[in-house]
Amino acid sequence: MSKFTLIATAPMGLEAIVAREVKNLGYTDVVTENGRVEFQGDETAIARANLWLRSADRVQIKMAEFKATSFEELFQGVKAVDWQQWLPKNAEFPVDGKSQKSQLSSVPACQSIVKKAVVEKMREAYGIEWFDENGPLYRIQVALNKDIATITLDTSGAGLHKRGYRQLTAQAPLKETLAAAIIDLTRWKPDRPLIDPFCGSGTIPIEAALIGRNIAPGLYRDFSASNWPVVPQRIWDKAREEAKDLAQFDRPLEIIGSDIDPEVLSLANYHIRQAKVSDGIRLKNLPVKQLKVESQYGVLVGNPPYGERLGERREVEEMYKDFGLITQKLDTWSVFILTSNKSFEKLYGKRTDKKRKLYNGRIECDLYQYFGPLPPRRSFT
Repeated sequence: MSKFTLIATAPMGLEAIVAREVKNLGYTDVVTENGRVEFQGDETAIARANLWLRSADRVQIKMAEFKATSFEELFQGVKAVDWQQWLPKNAEFPVDGKSQKSQLSSVPACQSIVKKAVVEKMREAYGIEWFDENGPLYRIQVALNKDIATITLDTSGAGLHKRGYRQLTAQAPLKETLAAAIIDLTRWKPDRPLIDPFCGSGTIPIEAALIGRNIAPGLYRDFSASNWPVVPQRIWDKAREEAKDLAQFDRPLEIIGSDIDPEVLSLANYHIRQAKVSDGIRLKNLPVKQLKVESQYGVLVGNPPYGERLGERREVEEMYKDFGLITQKLDTWSVFILTSNKSFEKLYGKRTDKKRKLYNGRIECDLYQYFGPLPPRRSFT
């Protein structure tokens, strides 16, 4: 098998988590940069990374990286790649682009040059003038940063946050990748209870269940590279079999999601069934002030409304106060709340142990982290 550089793209602030996930897959040559994690892998790594990475946006292959201050340099750099080794004659190969702090600032022009260079190389390799582009998808990206062009080939297709279980959406849904990253930051273990008192359409409880049962997040979906001849079907079959063997589908879990809105809970119930984790999650329809907790040493984690709309600000502030009063009694629990509301600590009634900046879409948020004691170690006598 061939070795090449793979890039797991990461939302701002989650690079370290994505890097840890890559290392947990057994890949050691890991380089972390802003917005991406690079590592060395082969065709099997393409399949395994797409199936297993929980917090990454997508998996790309780095095809080339070079300095480009003119369109001619960009054209020649792209044309130097052996595209025929990856793209068949009928490949569909659209080009995306972005440019930051570079002399080649026109993204449409750069996309056009890259497309032209790939077509020229394909013409020379295949001896034909016209490409129908009615076959598998090979999405190419040109990213210019400080006059350095990075040319990548996307292996994922739809973003990795699209696990396949959320076909219906509630208002302002939390991305699955961000939910998984937040659970990672809580250091929750599946032998502890977990409650999301603002569960909405169920993303946090579902991601917790997938983590708790070691179910690969991409197990039930398809990827662009699964249709590529260069990554044979047997590699995907083997990677999926590995994922199924490692999953603990019947592991008992104590995960509860609650919300005040019965309609959004019906969405959550549908998504939980689609994710095949119905027996691991219980849903409750109640306001946060009615939340009752009987277990100990658990994790409360949620993404409550932020109160950014004028009409709902007071209601949200009262909810934060109610939540603070509830958690005062939970001295063995850890609490993790994601919100853009800068008054959260004051309303909650307690200064955070740690705060981490994250982005929910384009909204700058903080993850407020309150650490409770770890469960006592079990003694074996």
